[in-house]
Amino acid sequence: MAGAAMSSGWSVTITGEQWAALHAHLFPGDEDEHGAVLRCGIARSERGNRLLVRDVIPAIDGTDYVAGDRGNRLLVRDVIPAIDGTDYVAGDRGYRKLTAEFVADNIDVCADEGLAYLAVHNHGGHDKVAFSGTDMASHERGYPALLDINGGVPVGALVFASGAVAGDIWLGGEERAPIAHLRVVGRSRLELTPAPTAAAVADPRFDRQTRIFGDRGQQILANSKVAIVGLGGAGSVLSEYVARLGVGELVLIDPDRIDPTNLPRVVGARRRDALAWLRHPTRLALIRALGERFAAFKVNIAARVARQASSTIRITSVPRSVMEPDVAALLTDCDHIFLAADSALARRLVNSVSHQYLIPNTQIGAKVSVKDGEITDIFSVSRMSSPGSGCLQCNGLIPAWKLTVEATSPEQRKRQQYIDDDDVHAPSVITLNAVAASRAIDDWLMSVGGLVERDASADHWVSYHPRTGEVVEIEPVKDDGCLQCGPTRFALGDGKELPVAPASGNGG
Repeated sequence: MAGAAMSSGWSVTITGEQWAALHAHLFPGDEDEHGAVLRCGIARSERGNRLLVRDVIPAIDGTDYVAGDRGNRLLVRDVIPAIDGTDYVAGDRGYRKLTAEFVADNIDVCADEGLAYLAVHNHGGHDKVAFSGTDMASHERGYPALLDINGGVPVGALVFASGAVAGDIWLGGEERAPIAHLRVVGRSRLELTPAPTAAAVADPRFDRQTRIFGDRGQQILANSKVAIVGLGGAGSVLSEYVARLGVGELVLIDPDRIDPTNLPRVVGARRRDALAWLRHPTRLALIRALGERFAAFKVNIAARVARQASSTIRITSVPRSVMEPDVAALLTDCDHIFLAADSALARRLVNSVSHQYLIPNTQIGAKVSVKDGEITDIFSVSRMSSPGSGCLQCNGLIPAWKLTVEATSPEQRKRQQYIDDDDVHAPSVITLNAVAASRAIDDWLMSVGGLVERDASADHWVSYHPRTGEVVEIEPVKDDGCLQCGPTRFALGDGKELPVAPASGNGG
């Protein structure tokens, strides 16, 4: 393996909570070297392969925001400390090393669970770092054997300075790969590279934005891939916002066609999109059916508006259900997912993708509750969630009864006389959707732009009630045994099947 070919573009993704623990372990203030091991799930996509870090294993002894590389990625699953003097000891050839027993224990877990293995240590300095000659020699000696033990699943190493990281990943088939960057996902996003990289000067069109986020922040937006699930009232507003902000790539998913009743609240919708003259109640049923069949898809309307806002944006429009396996797969390599669909199945799927592939998501919506003909509540809500934190499932927002209803056929629903009839639509108005969308985009911008206050909570869930003017902030709870954000799914990437099934009606 000494002459292994180099493969390009791998990166590491780690949650904010994991990063805080790892960084505190590596840099406790003693100016000494410390070690760790990361156990990782693996994700593969057209944008590249990722290791989802399962375990960060510090060996206990006694920053720039940059645009991300779009190549292969590695994603962190757990963080597990190694004790100095026991697991991290004086080295035979270098300064220190992980003990053979500690390495064996962790590579055995990786081999049993199909995870990647990464050894970690730190050097001095801040914004530049590289492996020493001694480090690289140890990789040459040890990693071919570890790769064999791990059944060809990647093994490798990371070396940190306080604000930089470099990596060396060994793959099957005589390949090695450098680490392009490490991304910390959470309320405040951070990216580390082996050395500082200069940001390109932003397009003058974004002058007012760059006065807030700088050229580097605008470059992050230009390199971001954002998905929006549900392109109804709220999703259509989101789509225009991200396009005007200069986001580089947009994935739009919704199976629904525009309806005349959608026109007052779907951004950019025109009467001819809905073929309203064919669908008027006075028309013959056959004529109305033709209008319904040939009306424009919501995703195509959103794509048209986005292209009018940005001539450089790349758009994937998918007029199908997000529950279809190949459609759901499009979410797994995005940088952020906005969920503006109101079905429980779509919520569960996006929730699963977020925690399985370490992709933050924001669920948004607006609701007008009516009982006995009287309005009981009006609110807009935005729930930004970080991977590994309290999720929609933990907080009772994916009710089992609704999953059951949506999983049945329309005929079964009618026979069982469910109260939530598909033909009965809730009240809605564009301003409520705009409030939710604006809050969601602002929270996301503060995150990617690095403007979130240090003491801000990991997740930001907020609802606005215009009847009282009340703004309610909610601290989401976390159930450690949750099947969505807990260890049965967290950071497993392609090692776990997503809860997909043919379905429809996930649009907004």
